Amino acid sequence: MGTWKLNAAQSKLANGVARNNTVVYAADGDQIKVTVDGLNPDGTAAHNEWTGKFDGVDYAVTGDPAADMRSYKVANPNTLDMKIKKGGKVTVTGKIVVSADGKTRTVTTSGTTPQGRKFKSIAVYDKQ
Repeated sequence: MGTWKLNAAQSKLANGVARNNTVVYAADGDQIKVTVDGLNPDGTAAHNEWTGKFDGVDYAVTGDPAADMRSYKVANPNTLDMKIKKGGKVTVTGKIVVSADGKTRTVTTSGTTPQGRKFKSIAVYDKQ
């Protein structure tokens, strides 16, 4: 939970994909709300939201032109597996690992851009 800011110097971001500068995880009743702010591939502001559980079930994403559903599943106490879908098709898979000290999280994603180009990114975030 909490606010995470992108550490661009530690990250290896693919060209042509959105850049998530700030990610906030917050409790929302018995669910989790994930709010993402950053930049779209064309440099315009990006904002999307997802509310659901870390149970591997697809929940709706709002505000993301490249995704309409997202699921998270707990792999172990420090790791979440993630799938992002558009139109029922998995376009991105990833793994989110929080460090043992809880100060950093590393998000490794791979998939296909809306233009059909394959990518892999590693984004490192610092807890605020």
